[in-house]
Amino acid sequence: MLKFILKTFAYLLGFILCYILAAYFLSKITIDKEQHTKPEVEIYILTNGVHTDIVMPTKTDQIDWSKQIQYKNTIAADSTYQYIAMGWGDKGFYLETPEWSDLKASVAFKAASGLSTTAIHATYYKKLKLGEDCKAMQISKEQYNRLITYITKSLQKDASGNFLAIKTNANYGKTDAFYEATGSYSIFKTCNTWANNGLKACGQKCCFWTATDTGIFSKYK
Repeated sequence: MLKFILKTFAYLLGFILCYILAAYFLSKITIDKEQHTKPEVEIYILTNGVHTDIVMPTKTDQIDWSKQIQYKNTIAADSTYQYIAMGWGDKGFYLETPEWSDLKASVAFKAASGLSTTAIHATYYKKLKLGEDCKAMQISKEQYNRLITYITKSLQKDASGNFLAIKTNANYGKTDAFYEATGSYSIFKTCNTWANNGLKACGQKCCFWTATDTGIFSKYK
């Protein structure tokens, strides 16, 4: 029994070490942005220190996000907000863990193992302040179309193609709402992996793979 416990512990320790090394070195590999594209749409990446959102204009001639991510689903219900931030993640974390002190072992296990469902957290902003936690980039309309496709594929839809709003009181503020998402969260596909893949989809500088916001923002120093 002791030999089994020691062997299990050694395997677990080895896995954790390999994961940390992979997360570090793979995030150091840079995927360069596409060259010779027109600067037609300004988008942003925004972090709260842990989680990365992709921020876009609420309305352009390509898409009006407010038609699906409706203002009325937020507490403020204010239609003057010009930017919308989207983040993908584990539904349990989003709805049941407003603070790290609220984290339950069951939620953490489901999130790490990919056994739980996911959600998109959408937040409206009137303005953004550029800094270490917020970076801007100019992309072409064609690249923005690819980003739109990537994000809309991450959202569950009903038979009519409408995004599925989650009815909850777990809002983080007055301008956000949650929507049912596709895919499973795990230690191999985190909220930051999703954001990094979004940048990759629209041809922007990003990591080969990352689990953290630090990996993404290290490309925009």
